[in-house]
Amino acid sequence: MTVGDNVIKIQNLSKSFGKNAVLKGVNLTLKRGENLGVLGKSGTGKSVLIKCIVKLIAPDSGSIEALGMNVLQASAQELTLLRGKIGFLFQSAALYDSMTVKENLEFPLVRLNRKLKRDEIDFKVVEALKNVGLEKSLYKMPSELSGGMKKRIGLARTLILEPEIVLYDEPTTGLDPVTSGEISELMVEVQEKFNTSAIVITHDMHCASVTTNRIVMLNEGVVFKEGVYEDLEKSDDKWIRSFFKHS
Repeated sequence: MTVGDNVIKIQNLSKSFGKNAVLKGVNLTLKRGENLGVLGKSGTGKSVLIKCIVKLIAPDSGSIEALGMNVLQASAQELTLLRGKIGFLFQSAALYDSMTVKENLEFPLVRLNRKLKRDEIDFKVVEALKNVGLEKSLYKMPSELSGGMKKRIGLARTLILEPEIVLYDEPTTGLDPVTSGEISELMVEVQEKFNTSAIVITHDMHCASVTTNRIVMLNEGVVFKEGVYEDLEKSDDKWIRSFFKHS
């Protein structure tokens, strides 16, 4: 995988909720073609960070540049265009319970690209499901899917818009080890097949080792350390070591 220029650049990003300062000046870059892992204890602002990138949450201060756009100064129309290029895989997969798998995948296409014809939409839906190995699940309801299948469908819905960047929020949480491994391998396939760049928020150290090219570790609201998995695993720092005890 060839890693190129920055597709996301975050500088001095801060966010508080009341008196709770979650992010206290985060600096971070994501390079083109790179999967960047973000590790940190619960409550350290990992999910807040990636929600700020697409302005689902507005930070208090700092700057965010994504795909050449100043996110915090973007208009509503510009943000909509940007969000079409940045796929967000929510922790829960966030499927619409009242819609079939097919309808769930059609939704972003219809909402963001009204010029597509019915046969074009149908083709894209089937292709997206093939990419995650679930083309036979077209007419299933979310209630009929396992946790791993929901994650795959969520990823298919993310990929259907052909994003340049994917933001993964705890992609393997709640899954058994075998299914977690399958999702991790699928994330690597997505990176290689579609040349996406990604930020991977995870507590799963196996997922971090398999899917990431580089890792940043958040502590006390700032980037405490960054490096490749193998180097961080050898660290003598007690706090860093705590992440690798069970990996």
